[in-house]
Amino acid sequence: MTPTITAVRGDITEQHVDAIVNAANRAMRGGGGVDGAIHRAGGRTILEDCIARFPTGLATGDAGWTTAGLLPARWVIHVVGPNFRAGERDRALLESCYRRALAVADELGARTVAFPLISAGIYGWPHEDAVDAAVATIAAADTAVTDVRIVAFDTAMHDLVRRRIERG
Repeated sequence: MTPTITAVRGDITEQHVDAIVNAANRAMRGGGGVDGAIHRAGGRTILEDCIARFPTGLATGDAGWTTAGLLPARWVIHVVGPNFRAGERDRALLESCYRRALAVADELGARTVAFPLISAGIYGWPHEDAVDAAVATIAAADTAVTDVRIVAFDTAMHDLVRRRIERG
């Protein structure tokens, strides 16, 4: 089944969905950008769960889940995207983040999931390609997730996502 994909302009930490996806770093100990916002809004229990569940972190392209703490979601699905600025430019790793996140969502029974644009912030993945990787990979997924939101913090990125979704 293919999920419905929607572009949302807003704050991913405010999404009322079963699971939100966190663009984490390999260490899984919080950071900046989306990762920092999720840890701040969700509270200490997310970090504690990351430490307990991922003592050595996660590999690039992989995903795992924790509690969502104080967030309106039930779970946080953490993915580690490739760092384009550091030379990690294999698009297959970026696509893997979306596929693995949806697989984890299926394992959890999550039907509604909110994604940020993975690797498109501090990791420097070119925006057009980041959006294309997100939409194409989610649209091609065989998943029980019915509703996927791609949440963009600013208007320009939201418009880019919306246009890509409309193209199909």
